[in-house]
Amino acid sequence: MIKKLNDKNRKRLHRKIHIRKTLRGTADRPRMTVTRSNKNLSVQVIDDDKGITLASISTLEKEFASVKPTVEGATKLGEALGARLKDKKITKVVFDRNGYLYHGVVAALADGTRKAGIEF
Repeated sequence: MIKKLNDKNRKRLHRKIHIRKTLRGTADRPRMTVTRSNKNLSVQVIDDDKGITLASISTLEKEFASVKPTVEGATKLGEALGARLKDKKITKVVFDRNGYLYHGVVAALADGTRKAGIEF
């Protein structure tokens, strides 16, 4: 049986494809992509040239299990990701919002990462 995507998800996937046509992560400026759901929030920093994940953080990790995918939780997660990136000597990234609107949790995550000293 073929399931049809609901209209909201279909629009997000269309935006995602449109965004990814122009964004590309390199070793100098890797791509930071966000995945969010109602229960969890996850971020990966990817070098698209080599096809590897340089760093990642998620609310599924034990140390961030108490963090909820809210604006406050996203800010904490962004600051922790910024610290991880500083440890790996990454100071600049390209922000890929993955088709989500730059509002609320996604914007808070970006702001938290900027607080930690990472440039977009």
